[in-house]
Amino acid sequence: MLSRRQIREAVVQFLYCADLEGGADPASLREPFWQFVTESDRRALMLATWKTIHHLSVSREQRHNEFAERLPAASAILRADPNTEKVSILLDRIASLESEWSSQLATLSRIPRNDDDDSVSTRFEEAIGKLFRIDRDLSSSIKRFFEMLLDHPRKGKQLEAITGSLRRLDRISDRMRMIESPEDFPERTELAKIRDTRVSIQALRDEANRMTDSVLGEKESIDERLHTVIENFSPERIDPIDRAILRLATWEILHDPEVPAPVAINEAIELAKRFGTSDSGRFVNGVLDKVAKS
Repeated sequence: MLSRRQIREAVVQFLYCADLEGGADPASLREPFWQFVTESDRRALMLATWKTIHHLSVSREQRHNEFAERLPAASAILRADPNTEKVSILLDRIASLESEWSSQLATLSRIPRNDDDDSVSTRFEEAIGKLFRIDRDLSSSIKRFFEMLLDHPRKGKQLEAITGSLRRLDRISDRMRMIESPEDFPERTELAKIRDTRVSIQALRDEANRMTDSVLGEKESIDERLHTVIENFSPERIDPIDRAILRLATWEILHDPEVPAPVAINEAIELAKRFGTSDSGRFVNGVLDKVAKS
């Protein structure tokens, strides 16, 4: 479950990074920032997704082999009739996509799992994304194949074998859609790890971005308030991580009625101990105590 501490840590890290970039547009920093911050979670997500796909591919292999065995006879039937030329071309397209599916699965199986988090998550994310795209194209082609066959009812009996194989392959594609969008299938308990990890990553991004926007939107007023309680205040003279923590906590004290000032101060002290220097905790405590009293 996403915790308030996780959110506030992410906000402080983002404010710190934004300051290091000299006040660059936060929107331009967000994607690389989140790629870095969530790399471990994304690695776990990609490995869990791959594990589920691999398990599904075991049963799919038999259906693929069955399709490959029945393909030559079906192709010969369609090519023998000029009226079914378009259907024949589509079946060739399906066969090509089937080969691409198997090839992409092999590519996924060769990706090392022991590299650093960002390398693993990025490579798996790209490879799994490509497999999903191939599978969507394959499923769409199969559906068009059945639609086109409706115009040639006499071929239905002759093509029963290949259509049976295609229906079984398309059922596997239905499962692939569940893996790709597990949040749309909350009843599927086998997808819980993928679903929960994706929801957690997105929730952290959404909530941290909301808080970050709020702090940055009040940055001038926050610095003005800090100026009233810090002698010779100048933002650039304060350690960047302490500055980020002070801005977040001051925003909470001034603008977030759901967070009591003592809670905001105590949490800021913990953040200072985690990310700052040995003196950060005392410094942050002293400044925020004055902010709250003023």
